[in-house]
Amino acid sequence: MRAMADFIMRGRVQATLVVAGCAALPLLFWLSAAAGCLVLLRRGLSDATGVLAWALLPAFAWWYFGDPRTLMVLLGSWGLAALLRASESWVRVLLVSVGLGLLYGVILGAVFREPIEAMAGELQKLLPHVFGDVYQQMSVEERARLGALITPVLNGLIAAVLQIVSVVCLILGRYWQALLYNPGGFGREFRSLRLPRAPMLVLLVCMLVAPNFGPQLAMLTPLCSVPLVFAGLALIHGLVAAKHLTRFWVVGLYVTLVLFMQLIYPLLVVFAIVDSLIDFRGRMASKDADDGSANGEG
Repeated sequence: MRAMADFIMRGRVQATLVVAGCAALPLLFWLSAAAGCLVLLRRGLSDATGVLAWALLPAFAWWYFGDPRTLMVLLGSWGLAALLRASESWVRVLLVSVGLGLLYGVILGAVFREPIEAMAGELQKLLPHVFGDVYQQMSVEERARLGALITPVLNGLIAAVLQIVSVVCLILGRYWQALLYNPGGFGREFRSLRLPRAPMLVLLVCMLVAPNFGPQLAMLTPLCSVPLVFAGLALIHGLVAAKHLTRFWVVGLYVTLVLFMQLIYPLLVVFAIVDSLIDFRGRMASKDADDGSANGEG
C-alpha cells in the first residue's frame, strides 16, 4: 500500500498514469478513484484537476459503451474528497453520500431500467416461496404494494453499493495520505467518527417512514443505512483500540461481515444508532483521549 501511495505522489506523470490507467482497465476504477482522492486531498482541487481530467476520458468511454459506473464512482468519490478536505468532517461526508447515492439511483434507473425491472420481475415470482403462508394471507392491495417496492429497493441497493464503493475509495485515499504524511492519523480520525443524534434520527426516519409516502422513496432505505454502517464500523474500531484488543477482533469483524452480510450489516446499523444515543467512546474518553487528523498538512 505504501509503495503504491509513494508512486502516486512521486510526480504528476506517475499520478496521471495510475489514475487514468486504472480508470481504463476493467474492475480497477476503484483504484483510480482512490488514487485521485489521494492527489486531491494532498494537493487540492486546483492542482489535482490536471491529473483527474485524464481519468475522465476513459470513464466517458465506458459510459459511451453502456457502463456509467466508472464515471459515477470517480466523480462521486472525488466530490466527497473535496468536501472532506474543506470541512474535515467525516459526518458531513457520510451524510452527503446519501444524496450522492440518490443521484446514483436516478442515473441507474435511467440507464439500466430494463435489466432492473427484469430482475425485479424474477424476484416478484419468488415472493410466495419467500414469505410462504404470510404472502397467501395478504390482500390483493398488499401484494401489489409489496411488488411495487421491489424495483425501487433493488435500484437503491445497487446505488448503495456504488455509494459504499465511493466512500471506501475516499477512505483508502485518506489512509494513503496519513500513511505518507501523518502515520496513525487516519486511525485516530476514523475511530472518533460518531453520528450526532439529530442526523441519526433523520436517517432512521427516512429508512422506516419514507416508503410509506410512495414506492420510489423506498430507495432511501438502503441509501440511508450506509452512513450508519460506517459509524458502526468506527465504533467497533474505537472500542477495540480503547480496550487494547488484538487485530484479531477487527479482522474477524470484516470476515463475518463478508460471510454473514445479512446479519452483521443490520447489527452495525443498530450499534451506530445506540452509540449516537449513548456515546460509548465519550464515556471512555478518560481512558482513550486520543485525537488527531490525517491531513498531514501542518
